[in-house]
Amino acid sequence: MDKVYVQGMRFYGYHGAFHQENELGQRFYADIILEMDAEKPGRTDDLDDTVNYAKVYEAAKEVLEGEPVKLVETLTSRIAKLVLQRFAVIEAVTVKVTKPDPPIPGHYDSVAVEIRRERGFENQ
Repeated sequence: MDKVYVQGMRFYGYHGAFHQENELGQRFYADIILEMDAEKPGRTDDLDDTVNYAKVYEAAKEVLEGEPVKLVETLTSRIAKLVLQRFAVIEAVTVKVTKPDPPIPGHYDSVAVEIRRERGFENQ
């Protein structure tokens, strides 16, 4: 399977297990790997035969700037499901959501969750 990378997307959301995270908000980063057959778009050079990266960004934005949730796992799962629902050409998706400077004891640059989901997950 061929892969398309959409990396370094940045958002501001109100997710987290602590009250102050829901009040103040924080940055979230997203990286998405789309697995698909890129033979046809490579041959036709037609955007209709592939995935519009701007629309992938919009799907991630909808989740990360949307309804607050407690867990980064929930965010990654929702993005994966939305991508598979919206883009029939995608066979599998890997989503990584990074939460920089988490408000937990100790010194951390970030925490991140990465998941991979295949076609069929969007119907669950």
